Amino acid sequence: MNSLQVNDTICALATPTGTGAIAVVRVSGSRSLESVNSLFVAAGTKNLLEIAGHQAVFGRIKDGDQWLDEVLLTVFRAPRSFTGEDGVEISCHGSPYIIQRLLQLLHEQQIRLAKPGEFTQRAFLNGRMDLSQAEAVADLIAAENQAAHRVALDQLRGGFSGKLKHLRQELIDFAALVELELDFTEEDVEFADRSQLFSLLNRLEKEIERLSTSFATGQAIKEGIPVAIVGEPNVGKSTLLNALFQEEKALVSDIAGTTRDSIEDTLVLDGLKFRFIDTAGIRETTDHVEQLGIARTFEKIRRAAMILYMVDLGMPLTGHVQALERIREEAGDRPVLIVLNKRDRFGSQEAEELLKAEGRLLVISAREEIGLHELREVLLEECRRHYRFQEDVIVTNVRHQGELQAAGAALQAVHRGLMDGVSGEFIAMDIRLALEHLGHITGEIGTEELLGSIFSRFCIGK
Repeated sequence: MNSLQVNDTICALATPTGTGAIAVVRVSGSRSLESVNSLFVAAGTKNLLEIAGHQAVFGRIKDGDQWLDEVLLTVFRAPRSFTGEDGVEISCHGSPYIIQRLLQLLHEQQIRLAKPGEFTQRAFLNGRMDLSQAEAVADLIAAENQAAHRVALDQLRGGFSGKLKHLRQELIDFAALVELELDFTEEDVEFADRSQLFSLLNRLEKEIERLSTSFATGQAIKEGIPVAIVGEPNVGKSTLLNALFQEEKALVSDIAGTTRDSIEDTLVLDGLKFRFIDTAGIRETTDHVEQLGIARTFEKIRRAAMILYMVDLGMPLTGHVQALERIREEAGDRPVLIVLNKRDRFGSQEAEELLKAEGRLLVISAREEIGLHELREVLLEECRRHYRFQEDVIVTNVRHQGELQAAGAALQAVHRGLMDGVSGEFIAMDIRLALEHLGHITGEIGTEELLGSIFSRFCIGK
């Protein structure tokens, strides 16, 4: 796959218009230096074609007999460039007219506009990175918090690729021995030590399972950790949401049942993204619309990573134990934190006595923003207990997880085959299948359709 070469020259605006005083136009391909040189007059006597790679030169872009702009060009020489090709980055002023005219001048030099993700796709095709690293480029651009940035950067540097390369090599070595046995079936020779192969399979299955299950952590990092705020009407759920975000995200009213649908937004705490969900109050009602909102509340509970069950200290406490039981049934093994609200107006001793056996208690005042720091700390503590943020490799891509699960299933088939004394031909087939799925992740085995789907989601200029 990586042997495929690309020869035409492309350009793209790497910095969008209207965002600042400077724009960058990237040009890559075999004719990039020659074509840009025909439009460029360097300050002094320098010729662009004579400049070494990783150097910058100041000059002007000419538009016929006129000057278009003063620019700074950065020259890259193959193979020491992002794409592995000759390239030039043109830093010009951010005027929409200058940018548009510059792109037109490049088009007149037979340089076409790049497709979404084409620069990164060329880097992959020219062997500058594997497919998982290429996908990490998009993740790095989209990173909205410190944790997402760290995971994407580690994958871009090859942490995930190196792990997969090691796994594949171990499988390849044993696959070669099993394949060799097939050439000597009549002599009944075993080149692969079965006990050693069992040991290898156990280790590989555990490692692939570990990588696959890390996807839950990866999704939490990328998409945000969903926290559902639930409870009876008028206990302060919307007030708490507004206090956490320091703005009016939800309508607050003394009228019970104001929130009919869930309201969501994200907030970064200590480098981790949380997705807080304000839900409709849970109560018995004949209002059809409110019933629909309550049904959605339980749907959010089932999907949340953590649940905050809010209790109004000024309201009767009977029924909370039964409500908590139902919520815990929906939550399963996910943490349910009990938040006693309105401590600025009411005491909490009776509620603490009633609910202390039901789980961890937090006493706050959402309106006066009392106890919110402790609430944030508990959320972070529970989050770090539930997720494996310190893993050396964390899978964040649903495609990668699917391939890992398929590779793990193939290895389980190998394991069963060895246990049952299945013919080496079938064992070899399952080993090759596992190798194929691991190869799909890094692009060592792939299809044009797969590449088209992946790189079409990139932004223009990357």
